[in-house]
Amino acid sequence: MSASTGYRGKFVKVKTAKKRKTSSTRWLARQLNDQYVARSKIDGYKSRAAYKIIEINDKFHILKAGFNVVDLGAAPGGWSQVAAKIIKSDSTNAPNKLIAIDLLPIENIPGVLSFQKDFYDHDTQEIIINALDGNLADVVMSDMAANTIGHSQTDHLRIMALCENALHFALKILKPGGHFVAKIFRGGAEVDLLTIVKQHFKTIKHFKPDSSRKESSEFYLIALNKKD
Repeated sequence: MSASTGYRGKFVKVKTAKKRKTSSTRWLARQLNDQYVARSKIDGYKSRAAYKIIEINDKFHILKAGFNVVDLGAAPGGWSQVAAKIIKSDSTNAPNKLIAIDLLPIENIPGVLSFQKDFYDHDTQEIIINALDGNLADVVMSDMAANTIGHSQTDHLRIMALCENALHFALKILKPGGHFVAKIFRGGAEVDLLTIVKQHFKTIKHFKPDSSRKESSEFYLIALNKKD
């Protein structure tokens, strides 16, 4: 499975409508001219984000058949779609689990047990733990991002706080040798997060997939092989 698309489309220019904000017009134009958005429709993925986890897995081999996986911030489900096929949780009577949560609903995906929950709800972590049926996870992957308010420093701190909470949860449910993957953003506060990660994982990598938009400051933290 490769993220290489080979897609070459014709550039679509979007005119500003009377009731549409200029920022909305830019977003629509970006969507219409994004090769990964177009390719996701052809390949049947729920979002362009599917290609990010494909690239991550192609490079770091975090997903394998039989793994238990927890997908945080999963909607609309692109990462879960890809992971379910690789770990084969979509197979009939597969013993392993793929558990996905998000504030937004996730439409049915074969092999995925999904919950519409806020990660910060008091019972969310317990729900995930119970869904694992007494097992530990092999992989926790998070594409979560906090809602932004337009103030860059505040937004960065909120996003990093969310990622740090995801990390602490991952440390509770990952088996030794398990992997943690999370979206983070450059801005300074990620240094504290990396200090914690280095204490608990043998290998730490930074990775920006080709399918990430060039203008975005996002990149992915790849934490491999949780220490005993």
